[in-house]
Amino acid sequence: MKGKTANLAIVSNNNLPAKKSNKLLHQHNIVNALQTTLEFDRLITIFSEKIESLIPHSGCIYVNEEFDIEIELGSKAHHSCSYTLTIEEKQLGNLKLMRRNRFTHEELQFLETLLSYLVYPLNNASSLKQAINQAHIDPLTKTSNRAAFDSTVSREISLALRNDNSLSAIFLDIDHFKSINDDFGHACGDMVLSVTAKLIKQCARDSDLIFRYGGEEFVLLLSNTDLTGAKRLAERIRKKLEHHTLAFNMDAIKVTASLGIATLRANDNMESFIQRADNAMYQAKEQGRNQVSFES
Repeated sequence: MKGKTANLAIVSNNNLPAKKSNKLLHQHNIVNALQTTLEFDRLITIFSEKIESLIPHSGCIYVNEEFDIEIELGSKAHHSCSYTLTIEEKQLGNLKLMRRNRFTHEELQFLETLLSYLVYPLNNASSLKQAINQAHIDPLTKTSNRAAFDSTVSREISLALRNDNSLSAIFLDIDHFKSINDDFGHACGDMVLSVTAKLIKQCARDSDLIFRYGGEEFVLLLSNTDLTGAKRLAERIRKKLEHHTLAFNMDAIKVTASLGIATLRANDNMESFIQRADNAMYQAKEQGRNQVSFES
């Protein structure tokens, strides 16, 4: 946090005992309220609401680049004060408060004291977020894992149906992966999985969600993407893999994949949506592999 933490005793030159007592009560309430959640949006909302009577402001913006979080509350205004929040050199994000008139020196000193109550809950929220993220990342391919897919797909389906948006899924299975492991060893198999994930990422958009579904199988969830768009991406991925040669020790290895596509229907649930994409992928394998298949 920028600047030296202010001492409550010098917040104002005309502090009365009753006034100091009232502020101490507010501070105690802030600390207690911030201990009730480990969600970033709730922490910032609680903090903004609780300090309103002490440091009046029209709005605030919190940004945490590590977790791609941006929270905006209230309304923007001409004057602002910004703080980089840290604890033991760990970055916890940036907080900006805004209002029409300038913040006084005494208010800024007091605000720094109040912010010191926010950094510890933010640190706890950050630690939880990191643990959750690590639990949902496949360490080999650096894509999201099956657990992440299970928790994401139902949300994406609900959003698509609620907003009447397209949603497509691509299931991808590396062809003859068992033979690669058998012929060249598991170290080679791991390299194939890692490189396949990188090539998929090179083809996908930033908004596309990529998961290692299990073994040699990957899944992409494509929001706002109809069957035509999904087919275009799947074919791009297929060609990218087909035209890429992997070198392992002294061996050149060619990798292909079979891909299946399903686009969400109004009567779909999670199971039916996934099953149709999975069926399409197996259809591609049965028809000779190294191709894209899709629901009729």
